[in-house]
Amino acid sequence: LAAADPRVLALAAQVTESREQDIPLLLLKLKGILNSASLGSEESKKIKQDIYDYDLTQYCMLVLRQDHSQLRGGWATAAQLAEILSHCCVGLEVKEDAEEFYKKFLPSAIDNLLFLGRRLQARFIRTIKDEEKQDFLHWFQTVTDAICWLFGGHIQLAACVLQNDHFLQLLITDDVETAVMMMSVLHNILRVNSSVLLQVDEETLHSVLDELVYKLSSTTNPVIGNAATKLLLLVAKFCKQLVKLLTARYKGLKGLLSKQWTGKGFDRDLSQLLDLLYLEQSNGKGEVQRQHQAACIIQAMWRGFQTRKRLKKLPQAVTTLQRSFRAKREQELQHLKKQKEDEALKLQMQLQRQRAMRLFHERQLALLEIIHASQVNKYMEEMEGKSALTIQRFWRGYRARRNFHQQRQFLKEYKAAVVIQRAACKFLEKRRRRRPLSPWKDPKGLTDEQRLALQQKVDDYIKLHPASQMSEEMSKELHMQAQEKLAQFLLRSRLDQRAAQRRETLLAQVNTDVELLMNAPGLAETTEKDLDVFMSRSIPVATKARQSHTTMLKYTHWPWWKKLGDEFVEDDVIPDDALNAELGTLFIGGRK
Repeated sequence: LAAADPRVLALAAQVTESREQDIPLLLLKLKGILNSASLGSEESKKIKQDIYDYDLTQYCMLVLRQDHSQLRGGWATAAQLAEILSHCCVGLEVKEDAEEFYKKFLPSAIDNLLFLGRRLQARFIRTIKDEEKQDFLHWFQTVTDAICWLFGGHIQLAACVLQNDHFLQLLITDDVETAVMMMSVLHNILRVNSSVLLQVDEETLHSVLDELVYKLSSTTNPVIGNAATKLLLLVAKFCKQLVKLLTARYKGLKGLLSKQWTGKGFDRDLSQLLDLLYLEQSNGKGEVQRQHQAACIIQAMWRGFQTRKRLKKLPQAVTTLQRSFRAKREQELQHLKKQKEDEALKLQMQLQRQRAMRLFHERQLALLEIIHASQVNKYMEEMEGKSALTIQRFWRGYRARRNFHQQRQFLKEYKAAVVIQRAACKFLEKRRRRRPLSPWKDPKGLTDEQRLALQQKVDDYIKLHPASQMSEEMSKELHMQAQEKLAQFLLRSRLDQRAAQRRETLLAQVNTDVELLMNAPGLAETTEKDLDVFMSRSIPVATKARQSHTTMLKYTHWPWWKKLGDEFVEDDVIPDDALNAELGTLFIGGRK
């Protein structure tokens, strides 16, 4: 492999170590490096390969996205970098990762160049000073030339340029200078790849053609008209399939061209375009007439069918309309009647309230005349108290009714859920009790063939795994050892069982003594009867048994509302919590 160019190596090292704002000026040195070799030579290809390998082209592409109004060199540097980027990419033959270069890098470069063109176009339109406008226009021209140079070296990028949103935004402008430049870019695209309009999607094609026709119809500038006419003529010449689209989609295009743009200095191109449009129209005229006649016949038949169908349904429609009109009128009358009744009731209630207030005031005045002056305050306090009580009573009644109405649905749902749960539990319990046993099914017997096959498998297994031979003395000895171990195990288990019973008995005795001690009276109140309880071992057990029997009797005489939770308990089973409800727990065998 040949060594890399030392100038490219030095520049790559400087770019890597420099600050971000100094990188654009450093990348301008690439122009001198590229100009040092003749165009198309092996040395030029080697330099471009080194520049791409050391990622300097990626730096150029990324710098185009920055806002150069804040960087050194300004937009002039951006335009020069766009030119450098296009020259670096044209003539470059990437051997490693070629797919990444053609599918990712080149479309990204086109997108960044068009984005830079949009920025320059926007600043050119906003600028007022003539000198600045000329500068921005020159830089915009440089960027468009770089784009044309790039897709001229890589033909597959022509479709990528047309489908880019930035290109359509650049083309859709009212400015004359930039619009002419963008139409020249489109002209170059069609010259490089004449079938590119057939490769793009239908929406992009319609957008481009719509903009060209719009420029012809919205302006009288001969420069714009000349450029748009040449483009349409080029489209019609290169793509014969699009002539039919022009005549079908833009029906007034021929009249617009002949009336508005005749005698503007480009009659030759205009006449060629009109000849192509009229030729396409004459070829399709007969077919169009036949289709028009067939469409008229179909429409006449359909309209006659629809008219006859509506005439058949007319009486039913009239009846339906009358019924709906009468129903609506009745509804309106009912509404007016209800409204009048509500107003009358409201007025009556207001009159009753006023009459009651008047009677109340008259009664108060009459009472004030009767009552002594010293009793007036006392009377007024009594009246205020009665009024407060009346207001409170009415408010509490209103609140209770409101709460009841709010909770009534909830209470109804709760009661319904309880009833459903109770019924479901009873049903499940009855189902568990009445579940019949599955009938016994006799196993299917083996056939003679299956029995022979099974016997053969058993014989094969016995041959493969013969039983070990054991003498009669060894069998007797093994039997005696098993008998001795079994006797030892039974003896040990019987002893363990007796020890466990004794342990449980002692534990029950201890628990009973503890309970008696806790319930015993004080020493000052102790009698001989109490001493007998502690001296005898049978008296505490009998006392506890008597208490448990009394508890069972009480449980059997409980009312129904205390047994609501025991619907599914057997009749002869008493719950443990019932036995321990009042008298504590009876310990039997050490278990509670």
